[in-house]
Amino acid sequence: MTRYLASSSATVNMASGNEEPSSSPPRHTNRLAKERSPYLLQHAHNPVDWYPWGQDAFDKAKNEDKPIFLSVGYSTCHWCHVMERESFEDEEIGRILSENFVCIKVDREERPDVDKVYMTFVQATSGGGGWPMNVWLTPDLRPFIGGTYFPPRDLGRRPGLKTVAIRIMEQWLNNRAALESSGERVLDALKKGTAVAANPGESPPLAPDVANRCFQQLTHSYEEEYGGFRDAPKFPTPVNLMFLMTYWSVNRSTSEGVEALQMTLHTLRMMALGGIHDHVAQGFHRYSTDSSWHVPHFEKMLYDQAQLAVAYITAYQVSNEQFFADVARDILLYVSRDLSDKSGGFYSAEDADSVPMSGGPEKREGAFCVWTASEVRELLPDIVDGADGGATQADIFMHHYGVKEQGNVDPEQDPHGELLGQNVLIVRYSVELTAARFGISVEKVNELLASARAKMAEVRKSRPRPHLDTKMLASWNGLMLSGYARVGAVLGDKALLERAVEAANFLKNHLWDTEQQTILRSCYRGDQMQVEQISPPISGFLDDYAFVVCGLLDLYEATLQTEWLQWAEELQLKQDMLFWDVQGGGYFCSNPSDATVLLQLKEDQDGAEPSANSVSASNLLRLSHYTGRQEWLQRSQQLLAAFSDRLTRVPIALPDMVRSLMAQHYTLKQIVICGQRDAPDTNSLQATVNSLFLPHKVLMLADGDTEDFLYQRLPVLSSLSQQGGAATAYVCQDFTCALPVTDPQELRRLLLDEHMQAELG
Repeated sequence: MTRYLASSSATVNMASGNEEPSSSPPRHTNRLAKERSPYLLQHAHNPVDWYPWGQDAFDKAKNEDKPIFLSVGYSTCHWCHVMERESFEDEEIGRILSENFVCIKVDREERPDVDKVYMTFVQATSGGGGWPMNVWLTPDLRPFIGGTYFPPRDLGRRPGLKTVAIRIMEQWLNNRAALESSGERVLDALKKGTAVAANPGESPPLAPDVANRCFQQLTHSYEEEYGGFRDAPKFPTPVNLMFLMTYWSVNRSTSEGVEALQMTLHTLRMMALGGIHDHVAQGFHRYSTDSSWHVPHFEKMLYDQAQLAVAYITAYQVSNEQFFADVARDILLYVSRDLSDKSGGFYSAEDADSVPMSGGPEKREGAFCVWTASEVRELLPDIVDGADGGATQADIFMHHYGVKEQGNVDPEQDPHGELLGQNVLIVRYSVELTAARFGISVEKVNELLASARAKMAEVRKSRPRPHLDTKMLASWNGLMLSGYARVGAVLGDKALLERAVEAANFLKNHLWDTEQQTILRSCYRGDQMQVEQISPPISGFLDDYAFVVCGLLDLYEATLQTEWLQWAEELQLKQDMLFWDVQGGGYFCSNPSDATVLLQLKEDQDGAEPSANSVSASNLLRLSHYTGRQEWLQRSQQLLAAFSDRLTRVPIALPDMVRSLMAQHYTLKQIVICGQRDAPDTNSLQATVNSLFLPHKVLMLADGDTEDFLYQRLPVLSSLSQQGGAATAYVCQDFTCALPVTDPQELRRLLLDEHMQAELG
């Protein structure tokens, strides 16, 4: 891990973690210097007496009867950097906070349980939320006042952090009972208001009705010109796109089904052509600040890359357009190059801010990614043979990617003037139109643009890089495992599948406690590039289990190696033991036995990441088919019943859970390939299955090894055999099978017919 040094005149701006060795030792060092989270380390030299979340801080608050000041953020959060620079590096504010409160810093990505509880409080009491989040608590951790970003000192009508801290201290001394009772009232209301539970004997709602309502709600918020949902800011929302493709798959012959597919493919195409897609160094930025996907918030998150890779490869399955497969591969190229640890794990994020090439200590958003027209002209000066008007490579590139002499960013999208004169690349014309404009062939344009992008990528390497958050989280690694497994399977790409296996081995080697048989939340890159763990490590939360189980099921379907199924079964059993709500159904986000977490929440929104309950509903259904455990099928139904109110009223909040509900309704097909592992005829049947988008299926290999996991769990497999010595596919419903097929084209027809029958049924 990089060294973290104080921000002073001799150092680069501390806030986003690209540290330079300082000529003098830091003036302040607090307990966070012993932590491993890049976000906590960014605050290790603040003049604030920070504690990490834990018993030492709680004991100090109780012993000294002081309120707690809890500040939550993450290392690639722009406004967290701003607040640190303005307030937490301020000596006077640091002294006020340290003398009057017990100050605790939390990385929300390390402790999503803590973040969720206090964010729920802040949203309920202030009507908004976001990071940084700052909350004051009693010594027994009950919140009484909270907010997000505070300026350091009063700004117009907005009170500054100094004023707020002094007022809270006065209230604590003179009016403590009122503070505590108002916090208590809010907490009680939240306990009632956030409860998600099924009534005894309740069934899940009817899937077609819920799916139709979800489709209608998404249609209502769809933006037709550029795709996506709402005008601006515009987020990628892969959960919406995956729902729409699933909806299409069971409604192909209806106008609604056609519309669902059109909405999805248009959105994915416009995003890939837009500035939210990094045309030079691949991958996708966090969101677009405008409605045309042009000017992004430049941060890159692992969970976005993972889900978008799956969405694009699914779009390729349904449309057969090479464009979508290329984008999926492009995302994984970025992750393999820039977010991968040599241990096989994946890093969390790259920051939006970095130091411009021109130098100076001030970081700017997007500095690493944007271009001036003169930079492009200087880099691509060659005249192109045969091009109209003696056009240079720069002329063609600038035309195609919308580069303007004065910059192409609307001042409205650049409130701080950080992108003045700069260009965010966005595809303005098709290759055919660009070719026609300059009188050259399409092949020539493709060649020129690829060569230009490669030159620009080289220039980028010499720029100061944005801060990289090298924390490795089980949940996000699970999502990324699905990304590599799904893309590798569809494209038949061995290298991608090998990378997926590396990721699964990383999870087993570094984030699986073999003694306790539990998943760990996080691990870290050490000074010597080795994987490190904190002591004691943070135990995994629900999303760690759910996303890893899903990744392992996807990896099994991609490799047909049963060791991954076996581990998925173990993890699901542990998840059930730790998080299942026996009374109300569904899973709690964190372990209910942790007394420091005041609200037992069940995440009821598929947002930037899918809700772990949504993913679990699907995992349970898939696992019930692989293991023969009927109780998992029932548990999946109980989970969906617990969320039935939300699913019925606002299914748009849970599009991923609606997909799980549809899978229950349409029941999963079992596709069993009887054949020898890795034999060419087995591989071609598997490739046929992988080429199609079949959201309601499980794929398994019966290779005749009756000692193997699957045969032990599903004795019925022993009755299936190869026909005439060739690899043979059986398509079954509840293990009642259609006639066996050995020809890949016949299997394809059978699977598509089955699909149509399911739709008509």
